[in-house]
Amino acid sequence: MSEKVNLVTLGCEKNLVDSEIMSGLIHERGYSITDDKSDATVIIVNTCGFIDAAKEESVNTILDLADLKNTANLKALIVSGCLTQRYKEQLMVEMPEIDGIVGTGDFDNINQIIDEALKGKKPALVGNPIFNYESALPRKVTTPRYTAYVKIAEGCDNACTFCSIPIMRGKFRSRSIESILTEVKQLAQQGVKEISLIAQDSTNYGTDLYDQFKLPELLNKVSEVQGIQWVRLHYAYPGFFTDELIEAIANNPKICKYIDMPLQHSEDQILKRMRRPGRQTDTRALINKIRKRIPEISLRTSIIVGFPGETEEDFEKLCDFVKEIKFDRLGVFTYSQEEDTPASRLPDQVPDDVKERRSNILMEIQRVVAKEQNNKHIGKVLDVLIERYDGRNDVFIGRSQYDAPEIDGEVFVSNIKANIGELHPVRITHSIEYDLTGEGNL
Repeated sequence: MSEKVNLVTLGCEKNLVDSEIMSGLIHERGYSITDDKSDATVIIVNTCGFIDAAKEESVNTILDLADLKNTANLKALIVSGCLTQRYKEQLMVEMPEIDGIVGTGDFDNINQIIDEALKGKKPALVGNPIFNYESALPRKVTTPRYTAYVKIAEGCDNACTFCSIPIMRGKFRSRSIESILTEVKQLAQQGVKEISLIAQDSTNYGTDLYDQFKLPELLNKVSEVQGIQWVRLHYAYPGFFTDELIEAIANNPKICKYIDMPLQHSEDQILKRMRRPGRQTDTRALINKIRKRIPEISLRTSIIVGFPGETEEDFEKLCDFVKEIKFDRLGVFTYSQEEDTPASRLPDQVPDDVKERRSNILMEIQRVVAKEQNNKHIGKVLDVLIERYDGRNDVFIGRSQYDAPEIDGEVFVSNIKANIGELHPVRITHSIEYDLTGEGNL
């Protein structure tokens, strides 16, 4: 009987790419990939271990799926990803339901793990996280056919005090430009039109491999690939945002006028405790420079509230900062006290109820800001990537270049005949907090 493998991906887009590579390797091995967990003989859970909530979700998912051994066809439950890289020993001892483990640096050996797990050997392959995938590896893309993520680097060197990524993913490692372009060309041949470049620290791309910042060159070369219409940039570390990068985004029509730049906080004393580069004045100067050169830019950031030592005054100033800067998109996270990180040992830890209150306040501020920012698009014509059709309301739904897949807003388009996965000009008529509505028959 040919094995049927189901992959469950938790966490970030970088994890999604890893799962897609595992799917490609499994398919190449001759096993079937199934979306039906009850039909699967092997289930792989690609876990996230970034914060407590993600670890809890990973553990609960593993336990829930283990029940299928009693009620369905499941013969082997394999766990991969960040949780296994960080907690291999504990998982093997405390969760006997797991039949095999593979770390973030070894998932290219997934077929070996499957084979050994099916023989009852309980394999555990977790070495140093040094693996960096190349375009020669097979990949089975699971996102809609017109959009895909491309990982341009792995790991991180920034050593922020709150972050466990270097523990789980290792040092920063860039892929070669040639490897990335080969992969993008393969994706374009499959019909992909939107490429989202991702890394834990994308602005640092190339410094280890070429001894210089290579992201501007990479962006331009990716945009030259035939068939690619949008190139989107994620996780741009503010400390390495060069003038050359700003010019590349400003001058190239295929590079989305969208920057995902995690700032984490506004106040200098908190940034210092976080070990983040630069200070508040640097952040303001960078944002002003970007907006002056690219007036239509959409800025997304993430903020951590409740970091150790954050006072009520710090939080009030953070709120004022968000009101002043007016980010188009903003995600708010409550600080998670992660073991083995420097911040976990800092004094003045903030109570959970205070973190939650601050998160709710900041999100309410951003709700008003987002509506105000969205209003700027009313009356303009935006190219919209059509993603689905709502027959009940007779509208097509898509995204503009100002919105990333899954995490940002959508555009609801009436009076249009469209094909899924194509760009259509849409005149924006209304804004609905995070979303827009418009008409397509121009």
